[in-house]
Amino acid sequence: MQEPRNLVNTEVGLSSFMTRMYGFMGYAVALSAIVAYLTGVVFRTQLMPVLVGHPFIFLFVLIGLMVFSASASRKALQNARTSFLILTLFSLFFGLEFSFIFLTFNLPTIASAFVSAAVTFASMSIIGATTHKDMTRVGNQLFAALIALFVIMIINLFLRSAAISYFFSFIGVVIFAGLSMTDTNKMKSLYLQYGDQVSMSGLAIQGALELYLDFLNLFQFLLQIFGGFGGSRD
Repeated sequence: MQEPRNLVNTEVGLSSFMTRMYGFMGYAVALSAIVAYLTGVVFRTQLMPVLVGHPFIFLFVLIGLMVFSASASRKALQNARTSFLILTLFSLFFGLEFSFIFLTFNLPTIASAFVSAAVTFASMSIIGATTHKDMTRVGNQLFAALIALFVIMIINLFLRSAAISYFFSFIGVVIFAGLSMTDTNKMKSLYLQYGDQVSMSGLAIQGALELYLDFLNLFQFLLQIFGGFGGSRD
């Protein structure tokens, strides 16, 4: 009788953990969307000249966020407030960064890319959450592919080839769709292994941040693809 009861408790705990993780991720996406819309549309004339005129602000802020996140990562797993602060700061930062898409793409294109990213992410994440297979190897392969893609994108900054950028946008979609699946699977495994040793909310927020970044990159690459089909403002 004890084993079935433990199994039920584990399943209930896992369900609660996954619900929290998706909830925090939804919060991050919503916050970024609101900040991006307010900055890029509602208060464009007041805020965009400042952001456009000081592009290096984004680089310095991002470096600061990464340093803070790395230094506080261990504490964040034990303290949900620290995790939530990190998630909120990243959401605000990327909201400001994504405000520039309103200068380049029209609203129907942005909406189409967002819906496509949401459907793709949800489908792949569900697979990662429900499968009983260990996807660590697949995740490592996708991460290696991501590094290769990043190198190619850096090289293309000098080549300025629209064709290369457009082609590798499809590769980017495949990579981040896969990472949405493997990262979900990884967080599920981490909860099952260490859920009783760390703050469940802290771990859920850490997972939400990973999935949030997967979603943003998926959305960004889809936006490049949709824009290539005539969805830009030019």
